[in-house]
Amino acid sequence: MPKKKKLQVPLLPLRGMLVYPTMVLHIDVGRERSVFAVEHAIANGNLIMLASQKDTSVESPDADDLYKIGLLAHVKSLTELNNGTYRLYIEGIERAKWTNYEEADLYPVVDIERIPEDTEAGPESIALMRTLLPYFKNFATYSAKVSQETFDSIATIEEPGRLADMIASHLPLKVSAKQEILEIIDVKERLEFLINKLHNEQEILELERKINNRVKEAMERTQKEFYLREQMKAIQKELGDKDGKSIEVVELTEKIENAGMPDHVKEAAFRELDRYEKSIQHQLKAGLSGITSIG
Repeated sequence: MPKKKKLQVPLLPLRGMLVYPTMVLHIDVGRERSVFAVEHAIANGNLIMLASQKDTSVESPDADDLYKIGLLAHVKSLTELNNGTYRLYIEGIERAKWTNYEEADLYPVVDIERIPEDTEAGPESIALMRTLLPYFKNFATYSAKVSQETFDSIATIEEPGRLADMIASHLPLKVSAKQEILEIIDVKERLEFLINKLHNEQEILELERKINNRVKEAMERTQKEFYLREQMKAIQKELGDKDGKSIEVVELTEKIENAGMPDHVKEAAFRELDRYEKSIQHQLKAGLSGITSIG
């Protein structure tokens, strides 16, 4: 690995985000110290150090609130927006480690050690890249968070480190997890880490799909049962239902009660009436099943 070189540049804390090398993007800047740091960078070579905050709730982070490894970036432009904030247009250059945090006027300045990496793809790196891409393709398909156009663009990347970084930038990871990837300097280790991460993510997405299907089936079953019960009530109402029994059964019950039958005869009559009532209920349910299958 080439010898690391030191350089002093302004430091820009990032809250709730992280930037990887070669990424080109806009960042909205609102804190006054951050605006001063960017303006100083533009006036002195356009280089700035980006370091993510460990805790996004900290409004004015100092050295202890920032990750030590971040990104050296090139400031392309700074535009003031109507709401009083500024939009920074930057391009990531390479990983870097900052040291010697100092407050220079109204913004922090740090010494940085640039961490260049080997861009050549050897046989092992190529094999890892070929393994990683299908995993990323499956993730893109299952999650629907990566467009086909984006995947096709990433699939053309030939540098192993850049491929790993671009894939990492599209994964739904917390800043702490993205920082973990940023701190993996060895390219082959980074590729292997992402393969394992995407393998686990694929299993999680598959479990989510199965759970969603089970929930959907349970809801459909509940809705179907509710519909059948409502149909049953409607049919029973049309047949003159009274407390779940047809008027015919109610009338027969009253006749048995008032007939003055001996107890053993009365019991036998009620048993026959019960069988008759169950037969009616069975016919109603059979009719509902037929209606449901037709629908």
